[in-house]
Amino acid sequence: MDSREKMLVIAASIIGHNIILIHKLLKAPKKRNLWVKEWISRREKGLGSFSMLQNELLIEDEKSYMNYLRMDSDMFNEILIKITPAIARMDTVMRQCIKPPERLMATLRFIATGESYTNLHYSTRIATNTLSILIPDTLNAIYEAFKDEIKLPSTTEEWDVIADQFVSFWNFPHCIGALDGKHINFIPPRSSGSYYRNYKGTDSIILLALVDANHKFIWINVGSNGRNHDAAVYRESNLAISLSIFGKLLLMVSATLCIP
Repeated sequence: MDSREKMLVIAASIIGHNIILIHKLLKAPKKRNLWVKEWISRREKGLGSFSMLQNELLIEDEKSYMNYLRMDSDMFNEILIKITPAIARMDTVMRQCIKPPERLMATLRFIATGESYTNLHYSTRIATNTLSILIPDTLNAIYEAFKDEIKLPSTTEEWDVIADQFVSFWNFPHCIGALDGKHINFIPPRSSGSYYRNYKGTDSIILLALVDANHKFIWINVGSNGRNHDAAVYRESNLAISLSIFGKLLLMVSATLCIP
C-alpha cells in the first residue's frame, strides 16, 4: 500500500468517525428548558409585589396601598367579586394557576402607571408573555362587569336629579354635568406618523367624560387622536349630536305652540 492509499484510508476513517459522532449527538436527548424560572416560581411562596400589597401595605400603610392601585381595598374587593368568574383559572398537574386577586392587581398596576410588561414582569414575578394575555383578559372582564354602570339619563326627571345635586353639593345652578378631557399617552403604531401627536409633543388618545355631582361617570367618549381639541371631540360625539337634535326639536315645538 503506497502513501496515497494510506492517506485515503485515514481520511475515510476520520470521516466515518465524525459521521458516527454527529449521529449520536442528534439522537442524544436535548436538555429541557425550565418550565418556570426559579425566581418567578417563588411568587407562590409569598414573594413579589402582590404579597407586599396584601401582607404589608394593606395592614400597615393604607395610603400607600391606595397609591399603588389608585383605589382602596373595598373597591378592589368589589371589582374582584364581580370579575372572578370570568378570570378564574384551574390548577394543573404542571403548575398552579395565577389567582384572580393577582391578575387584578397586575392589571390595575398596569393601567395606573402605564408600566411595560417587562417592568411588571420583575415586580409581580409573572412572565411577560403571561401578562400580555391576562391583562387584556382582565380588562375585558372589568368592562363586561361594569359597562352598565355608566348610564346617561334618558328622562327629564333623571336630568333634574343631577341638576338638583349640583345646586345642593356645589351651589352651581343650571348644570347637568361636568365635562372635561384627558390625554392618555401611549405608543402608537409606527405607520401612524404624527396622527396621535398632541400639543405637548407626545402621542395620545383622548378620553372625554361627563360626570354628575357625585363625580360618577354618566357618559364617556374615548379613542379620538391627541391632535384634536376637546371641543372638536365633543362636537363630533354622539352626545353633542343628540343634544343638537333635541334642541332643534324644542325650537320646532316652541314655534308650533307659540311659546315665548
